[in-house]
Amino acid sequence: MHQVFLNNDPFKNLLLFFLNMFAFLHVIETVVTYEELKALLAKSKDLILIDVREKDEVDKGCIPRSVHIALGTVEEAFKMGPEDFQARYGIPKPALDAPELVFYCRSGRRSAQALSKVRELGYVTARNYAGSYLDWSSREG
Repeated sequence: MHQVFLNNDPFKNLLLFFLNMFAFLHVIETVVTYEELKALLAKSKDLILIDVREKDEVDKGCIPRSVHIALGTVEEAFKMGPEDFQARYGIPKPALDAPELVFYCRSGRRSAQALSKVRELGYVTARNYAGSYLDWSSREG
């Protein structure tokens, strides 16, 4: 039986395999599908849905229950104190471990950037609706 390794050290190959699997699972756990978002909207009082598009985009339509925080202000917003956040956005500031903090934009790219920013600030459970508004509007009309 012939085995092909990335290098001659089977332990390093196994370690690389598990690191790659962890990275893959990390990406999966950060993504919310349309079906998951629909269920959260229907059943969850804890959902915090953040729209990171620009105001002119939001004015043309948005996902129900979403709060507008443009991408350029996400980092500043999530660094605010709880009182300032509440006053500015009309909702309580999410806890660092908020179980249902979801970001979206038009196509998923800006919301992925927002997710990266808030994860750096410690929001470890935040997720991205990768299909974003294009997916939502195509399904919801």
